[in-house]
Amino acid sequence: MIRVIETNHAIQKEPLLSPFGFKGAYLSELWQSAVGLRGADGAYGIGVGVQSVLWSDSKVFEQHGEAAGNQLMSDITQFALNAVERTSFDTPIDLLDSILPEVSAFARTKSGIDNLYETFVLNALVPVDQAAWALYSRGKNQSFAELVPETYRGALGQRQPQLASIPLIPYGMSAADIEQMLNEGYFLLKIKLGADPDQDNDQEKMLEWDKRRLTQIHEIAERYETAYTHSGKIAYYLDANGRYDGKERLLRLLEHAGQIGALERIVLFEEPFPQSLEVNVADLPVRLAADESVHDEHDALARIEMGYGAFALKPVAKTMSLSLKVAKLAFKHNVPCFCADLTANPLLADWNKNLASLLAPLPELKIGVIETNGHQNYRSWEQMKSYHPLANAEWIEAVNGIYQLSDSFYAANGGALEISPYYEAVLQNKGES
Repeated sequence: MIRVIETNHAIQKEPLLSPFGFKGAYLSELWQSAVGLRGADGAYGIGVGVQSVLWSDSKVFEQHGEAAGNQLMSDITQFALNAVERTSFDTPIDLLDSILPEVSAFARTKSGIDNLYETFVLNALVPVDQAAWALYSRGKNQSFAELVPETYRGALGQRQPQLASIPLIPYGMSAADIEQMLNEGYFLLKIKLGADPDQDNDQEKMLEWDKRRLTQIHEIAERYETAYTHSGKIAYYLDANGRYDGKERLLRLLEHAGQIGALERIVLFEEPFPQSLEVNVADLPVRLAADESVHDEHDALARIEMGYGAFALKPVAKTMSLSLKVAKLAFKHNVPCFCADLTANPLLADWNKNLASLLAPLPELKIGVIETNGHQNYRSWEQMKSYHPLANAEWIEAVNGIYQLSDSFYAANGGALEISPYYEAVLQNKGES
């Protein structure tokens, strides 16, 4: 039983290279949340998180704005730490189960939003959960796969020697930049759809914009080949972040994809509909992936019953503990999973790799994949890499679009559970920059 006797929390604000557009809006910076937990035996664990208010619940972004929304999420993290100090736990999964109801209730009251999405709360809990895993690992000298409780290990039967990096193509990325990405070896493109070109929430304008954007990208990508897909063609992963109002409009987009020859390349279409829209999608000609709409195993099972055929697991956005639960359920139902990003910092990205490296590849692909876009979006990415406790490790950066996962990666758990001297100093100073 682990008892926490001291907690620390600090925030750093990281500017982006340019406004980051999705869900019809834009982010200008991402707050980095660092958490420290000290056990009664003196052991210490550090976790980090990236706060994405717009992604986790756009209602908060709309009602509170970017800065106030970020402060709200930070306050939720601090409340969670107060709860942790009153709780003893056997595993990090037990800790999350114990504090989540109380933290969720506080978040709804604090935000003034009764129907606040649980993703917002889980986003706030990521650094707490990672710190709990780090504390849990102390003195065990085990790989991440060995640290995971046995009941969750069935889905984690792989040990990938490589992971392909999934880059993000946001609304404003130029044709030249997309070509450069393909020249560098990336072969599965995550394409953001659902733009609001005139900021009037006109669904017809959104659909036409999406058609043009998909056509533009396809005309570029069809000139390239890859050895990492079974078809030999560049693959697409579309993400509309809940912007489509129903199947009829989505089918019109997919019909257009078929007309231009892009439909067969779509291996994933993530969250086209709002979370509140429960519709059977089994008859759609692409595999739909659930992400924001899944807050627990009950949600995951409901999406499977609706015909969703994949899950985006997000240790960096919804905690590792919840991700393991969803992975277990998905494995039972033979539904593939992959790890998606939240513009994670370098240390958090390697926390994501710990899970991604143990998952089977998507059916259309020959190797495992992980979405990573921090290097595309942070102004200070190179400096942020120095915050990693194993900053010079060979697995931190993709080479020709591929992460090489050596035995040293697995032996060190990617460094994600080690003490970062940088974040340790930040927590000791409790400074905000």
